[in-house]
Amino acid sequence: MSEIAIQVKHLDKMYKLYNKPSDRLRETLGLKVPVREHYALRDVNFQVERGETVGIIGTNGSGKSTILKIITGVLNPTAGEVTVNGRISALLELGAGFNMEYTGIENIYLNGTMMGFSREEVDARLQDILDFADIGDFVYQPVKAYSSGMFVRLAFAVAINIDPEILIVDEALSVGDVFFQAKCYRKFEEFKKMGRTILFVSHDLSSISRYCDRVILLNKGVKMEEGSPKQMVDMYKQLLVGQDPAKAEENKETQKENWSEQFQVNPNMLEYGSKLAEIVDFAVLDENGLCTNTIEKGSSFQIKMKVVFHESIQEPIMAYTFKDIKGTEITGTNTLFEKMAVEHSEAGDTCTVTFRQDMFLQGGEYLLSFGCTGYKDGEFTVFHRLYDACNITVVSNKNTVGFYDMNSKVEIHYGEKV
Repeated sequence: MSEIAIQVKHLDKMYKLYNKPSDRLRETLGLKVPVREHYALRDVNFQVERGETVGIIGTNGSGKSTILKIITGVLNPTAGEVTVNGRISALLELGAGFNMEYTGIENIYLNGTMMGFSREEVDARLQDILDFADIGDFVYQPVKAYSSGMFVRLAFAVAINIDPEILIVDEALSVGDVFFQAKCYRKFEEFKKMGRTILFVSHDLSSISRYCDRVILLNKGVKMEEGSPKQMVDMYKQLLVGQDPAKAEENKETQKENWSEQFQVNPNMLEYGSKLAEIVDFAVLDENGLCTNTIEKGSSFQIKMKVVFHESIQEPIMAYTFKDIKGTEITGTNTLFEKMAVEHSEAGDTCTVTFRQDMFLQGGEYLLSFGCTGYKDGEFTVFHRLYDACNITVVSNKNTVGFYDMNSKVEIHYGEKV
């Protein structure tokens, strides 16, 4: 049996873009109409070896899902070829092969037949599918009567319990409630331990870092590079803020003057205050000194804010706060807590404050806020606050319980007590 599970050679996918819907019909009638060619993929080459877990990452519109649809036969390529050695189960658009008028049981057999299984082979897997989906007697009802949660649970259970040689996953490990998600991830880990081949597309960089042996980076339909998860995530972070990963040193130079132009900022942030002092710029820098909205757990990073004083201010205080996406404050600090007095706060002065720390928040999405407060004429005053100024994604390959990782070191001794 071949050691190559998936081979992609010189793959192109081109779509014709028409000025109006009727132009498509006119072209089929042989009439000449204006057409623009858009390449979703352009000369993409890679291979996945048997037993590997390979991730594909890239910005929106980079062609990630298009590749998976071509590999699974949902789309035909414009040029190039794809060779697959092994039975595939695909978690793309969950439930895409379901008939809404059929019951859950009937859809299980329908999907099994589409994948080449006999009724007896589906019978042997049926109980595992039902146990995994855990939707009770609803499995005997038409799928059109299901809630969205029940629908994705059954679709996922069918796809992942068919026992494929190759598993194709597209943003499908976060379906259902948190307990079902945990079950999905356990099954995913079982597949890895069994030596199955997995091709995995996700925006969840923590999952990419945790599960993948190798990662392929796409940008605008072109394969930029492939390598270790850390290398590719670092390059991807630069793409997210419009930087060319091949020009890392130039990126560091250009960002010194214009942080906000190279950093994803929330256009709907809440700001208020007297603006006697004003936060005019801010940024987050990773351990390599690059502006980014993505920080790797366990790494060092900086938070910077620049303040302009429009009047003389007594004892200004600079602060930042991390919140989760539900609005709960997780952590933060300020120059007062850190016993760092801000001096030279006369009218016209500019002050840049840099907070340096290590990231030990759990992997996930957070919101970062900034503040400048202090005393004016003996009264505590809010000069300027920026709430939810930007999002920060923490990438982690090991999460613990709660918001914060205590970074524990574990020792285990057998026999006599130590």
